[in-house]
Amino acid sequence: MAIRAVRERSVTVRLACDTFGVSQTSYRHQAKSSAENEAIADWLIKLTHNQRNWGLGLCFLYLRKVKGLKYNHKRVYRIYRELELNMRIKPRKRLVREQPEPLVVPAALNEIRPMDFMYDQLADGRSIRLFNVIYDYNREGLCIDVDFSLPSLRVIRALNQVIKWRVKPLMIRCDNGPEYVSEGLTDWATQQGITL
Repeated sequence: MAIRAVRERSVTVRLACDTFGVSQTSYRHQAKSSAENEAIADWLIKLTHNQRNWGLGLCFLYLRKVKGLKYNHKRVYRIYRELELNMRIKPRKRLVREQPEPLVVPAALNEIRPMDFMYDQLADGRSIRLFNVIYDYNREGLCIDVDFSLPSLRVIRALNQVIKWRVKPLMIRCDNGPEYVSEGLTDWATQQGITL
């Protein structure tokens, strides 16, 4: 409408744009030729076909730096999206875990003692850890150690204290937490003759 008013009525561009509520930039905007868009699309299809693991960033850098084509990144992105060349985000690979042994109820005293960590949070947002050792035969809690950080040395100290109070167990059941797989704890268990 603004273009027609300027051509037929000899109205100024500013007056025509103000009248029809059009900005002067959009009035003067010349659309890029579709031939250039087709050339960009052809390049993108070639690049993604030959290099399957290339995303938008590598394709754009190749066109800019290697081929010397001065296309705007927003324009290349728009064509890239229209062609549906977006790379699929690969899901994270999960670790293959061994089949856990079934939990057995111990038949005698001091056979198995499970230990594990629990987490909680204080009102100010700091998280605390609780180290628990349980008497599996009668479900008695032998040790609960609470602190902000519980490294393997603290775990060993708590286990030594439990051994002083009660008889040494044959086996300690635990998961694969960083405190349990440390060399210090495995060395301590072999010295005590306890299987983890």
